[in-house]
Amino acid sequence: MTVVIGAMQEKVLEEGARLIEQGDDGDCLYVVEEGQMNCFKKIDGEEKLVKECKAGDAFGELALLYNCPRAASVAAHSKCVLWQLDRQSFNHIVKDAAQKRRERYEEFLKKVPLLQTIDAYERTTMCDALESETIAAGINIVNQGEKGDKFYILAEGDAVCFKTYVKDTPAKEVTQYKSGDYFGELGLLHDEGRAATVTAKTECKVLTVSRRTFKNILGPLEDILLKNSAAYK
Repeated sequence: MTVVIGAMQEKVLEEGARLIEQGDDGDCLYVVEEGQMNCFKKIDGEEKLVKECKAGDAFGELALLYNCPRAASVAAHSKCVLWQLDRQSFNHIVKDAAQKRRERYEEFLKKVPLLQTIDAYERTTMCDALESETIAAGINIVNQGEKGDKFYILAEGDAVCFKTYVKDTPAKEVTQYKSGDYFGELGLLHDEGRAATVTAKTECKVLTVSRRTFKNILGPLEDILLKNSAAYK
């Protein structure tokens, strides 16, 4: 960490300034300290917003990891303070660790049916956003009625979903989950309480995505998610 900090250089951008152009060669990654950077990708000939990078977020690493052209254009939404790390320092310090983690998650996500329609850029972005949690058997992962702020993918183990239809009556089993299944999307799609309780049947490893990343990456899959939500009814 000390070496990374020492290798970084400060960069200040005014509102509207373009830092990265899609298709260009890249030689730096950036970490946002202040402000917001917006990432745009050309889709069907039109530039569309695909990601918002705020304080603590990083971007620009794909070109360094894979020595490929910039996957998206990036511009300052407001005045920004960034810290940039050059290719040589990046390669020596963090490339191996970041690449192994990304490749491990990417191989798993390719096997998740829901995510087979997203492109490589969106899948890679999701890999970087994933957080891993281990849940002991018998513990509730989500509780019906609670406000939801995460989307879950079951990586290992088995879980069961229960729903209470009438207050003060026993919950009924709705469905069971295995590796590759997902849940928690309804609370994020509708900004409402959890539709059901999900309990770890065995020790489970879950991969979670925050509300903001869920909206940015899985927004185009909303119709599929809504159709699949019939299982809860």
